[in-house]
Amino acid sequence: QVQLVESGGGLVQPGGSLRVSCEASRSLFSFNAMGWFRQAPGEQREFVASISWGGRNTHYADSLKGRFAISRDNAKNTVYLQMNGLKPEDAAVYYCAAAASTHSIEARFFDYWGQGTQVTVST
Repeated sequence: QVQLVESGGGLVQPGGSLRVSCEASRSLFSFNAMGWFRQAPGEQREFVASISWGGRNTHYADSLKGRFAISRDNAKNTVYLQMNGLKPEDAAVYYCAAAASTHSIEARFFDYWGQGTQVTVST
């Protein structure tokens, strides 16, 4: 059984930065890709970013390029999402996900999901 545990969410002011983390219960090399998705109240879950098995390839939602960065620490079995220049519309529950076989931006290709961490952007 795979467990993904997110942490690092919280309240941040507009323009601020936050880094959320996702620790996996087994080696990141067990997965073809890791990703982050988010879901705001009343909205559908949307893709944020993903990173390939070796970390060489990354994908980002077009609207987030330049502000968000995904990275991984294989030694810690942890994936990070660095978020800069946060806006109120970035507020959401952020979910970590792992894909066993395909590096995709589509949620349906991710096999394992964390419980999410809340990010609130407000004054």
